[in-house]
Amino acid sequence: MPALFRPFTLKDLTLRNRIAVAPMCQYSATDGRVNDWHVAHYAGLARGGAGLVVVEATAVSPEGRITPACLGLWEDAQIEGLARVAAAIKAAGAVPGLQIAHAGRKASANRPWEGDDHIPADDLRAWPPISPSAVAFGGGLPRVPHEMTLSDIARVREAFVATARRARAAGFEWLELHFAHGYLAQSFFSVHANQRQDAYGGDATGRGRFLRETFSAVRAIWPERLPLTARFGVLEFDGRDEQTLAEAIDLARAWKADGLDLLNVSIGFSTPAADIRWAPAFLAPIAERVRREAGLPVASSWGIDDPHDAERVIAAQQMDLVMVGRAHLANPHWPLVAAQRLGLPRPTWVLPAPYAHWLERYAVK
Repeated sequence: MPALFRPFTLKDLTLRNRIAVAPMCQYSATDGRVNDWHVAHYAGLARGGAGLVVVEATAVSPEGRITPACLGLWEDAQIEGLARVAAAIKAAGAVPGLQIAHAGRKASANRPWEGDDHIPADDLRAWPPISPSAVAFGGGLPRVPHEMTLSDIARVREAFVATARRARAAGFEWLELHFAHGYLAQSFFSVHANQRQDAYGGDATGRGRFLRETFSAVRAIWPERLPLTARFGVLEFDGRDEQTLAEAIDLARAWKADGLDLLNVSIGFSTPAADIRWAPAFLAPIAERVRREAGLPVASSWGIDDPHDAERVIAAQQMDLVMVGRAHLANPHWPLVAAQRLGLPRPTWVLPAPYAHWLERYAVK
């Protein structure tokens, strides 16, 4: 049995394999609400055979959306739609996961295919972004955010808690806090975004305070039997990576003590000047170091599109799960392709009958 297709147990959940569909924004909601697109999209991904499907970044408040078309779970009226998504994922045999997020200074932007840049402040669709400090990201995101007050910090922390409660009410069994990619939580940790002089800035302890407090507040209400995870950028590719990584691993150790179940290792994306050397599975050695030094299960993504790369990083225990994103958009049955290329004569899950005969018989190996 290839390592990629061995089950993975975390808390009371067992995934049917080590393949997870990474959260990928669809930018297709209205007022944060699910529509038929989301239900069909996520049901199709789950039918493809992944063990875990993590639904896209879902905003904890209206201001926390990346774009006006992002999903949200800031009010009870949004539970019903996301419950349909969670039920569709589970019915197809995958564990339903949800990533909850606040976009911080990257909020109030156009969709990627409409510019991927800040909406002008005088546009009626726009809203004021917030961040730990009044420092713009730069590039196509030039708007200077409002510096958060202590009451803002408390308000957003409680928004994460309220959204987590709604996520459980909607039937999600795996929760991921989006603390990466230059969004709000990552901005608190980043020296590129955080210039505060109070308890939420300064050294790594101060810059990590919002992340720890928010995690602990969610941990207090999320069921202990279900996984609570975080996606976190441990590198910025900015010339100070060893220091950033050491600080990130220290924070990961603290999170483990606070009850974190798994860390999804990613990139900070806090500066447009980052020099990222893209390559297949290039974060695998970094994920392995986090796994070893923090003593946590880890997942990661970025360039894990080839089944042999996915098998290699799992077999070498560099990761516990692989987060496969765009390859699943290209082929929702990517797990079946992986199984065939890795020598499994039949998938270890039951394909839908209308697909099974054709995919198993004629799929390209």
